[in-house]
Amino acid sequence: MAGTIMTLRRRQLASRLRELRQEAGITVERAAEELLCSPAKISRMETGQRGASPRDVRDLCRIYGVSDEKLIAQLMTLARESRQPGLRQEWGDLGDDTLYMYMDLEAAAYSIIELQITFLPALFQTEEYAEALIRGLLPQIEPEVLKRRVEARLKRQERLRQGLLPRYWAFIDEAALRRVVGDAEIMAAQLDHLLEMAQAPHVTAQVIPFDVGPYMCADSPFVQFKIKNPALPEVVYRESLDRVEYLQKESELEIYREAIDSIRAIAMSPNESLRRIAQMRPEVSGAQPLGEDLSRRTP
Repeated sequence: MAGTIMTLRRRQLASRLRELRQEAGITVERAAEELLCSPAKISRMETGQRGASPRDVRDLCRIYGVSDEKLIAQLMTLARESRQPGLRQEWGDLGDDTLYMYMDLEAAAYSIIELQITFLPALFQTEEYAEALIRGLLPQIEPEVLKRRVEARLKRQERLRQGLLPRYWAFIDEAALRRVVGDAEIMAAQLDHLLEMAQAPHVTAQVIPFDVGPYMCADSPFVQFKIKNPALPEVVYRESLDRVEYLQKESELEIYREAIDSIRAIAMSPNESLRRIAQMRPEVSGAQPLGEDLSRRTP
């Protein structure tokens, strides 16, 4: 998928340029004076709000006293790649700019841990479920934007299906399983699909039953991304009604690591979760119970 890591590369480059300036003991104003530009340009490059050209990177490395030619070459490559066409050009307008950064992180991650409390995770959704869900959440969405969003969501699932996503762990609140999206036929197909996806060797799904009561983050779904890059090794995504956040501070990340350990302990085991989903299928969809053996896993 061309250009899927543009925003991520820009953030990685921005973080590294800021570190190099600080290590050199140079202020934003002095860097701007040496580069013959405004301090605002330096600040925007260091926050990823604008891209840095390979020439900018080369000159800034000189200003910061960087002599490692290999490092300079790596940073210039990041600069070139960060300016390539990205997801917006590939998928067009998805109606929400925050989606592009999320998709960048998802494509670059080697591990994703997700908690969903209201609806099923996007990586598990069928086309019909995704379409009904997005239309329900955004009743005024343009038909073409809806189509592009569903197509992009299904494309993202290919990495999971093909095993290109090394590890995906989903915590699913029982409420998300019981909430009917679309109709009974859509829900039957969706739960069948979920059972199939959850049995892949690189995928783990744990159901959080109602009877466990309140738990950490029960009111705040989140996604933890782990990335093999020292500039951006871990990010937690969370959203609310009016905003989305990408958390990177160690103090913030530690809270979510604690939450993950806590939820993993109180949720049903993977085997129990598969059985619970199969048992709930006729309740939610009105279909007949599944008869196949869902005990392949060990707890």
